Amino acid sequence: ILAKLRGFPDQIRKNFKRKSTEGLSAIMIIIGIIGYTLWTIHGIIRNDWVLIVGQGLGIIVTGIILIQIIIYRKIR
Repeated sequence: ILAKLRGFPDQIRKNFKRKSTEGLSAIMIIIGIIGYTLWTIHGIIRNDWVLIVGQGLGIIVTGIILIQIIIYRKIR
């Protein structure tokens, strides 16, 4: 959870300030979203709120980075 609350928001801010996602791998972000989604589904099946909240947060922050990749790479 700390990586999602500290690391990803810093990356999001950095991307926003630079208006660039240079150096980020879209494939790795997509793989991250898939992983977080699968873990969230597992948490839903197990009714484990810690998994649901923690991995759901991962979906949100990596989703924001993916949106930034799409937007900022179209601008160039």
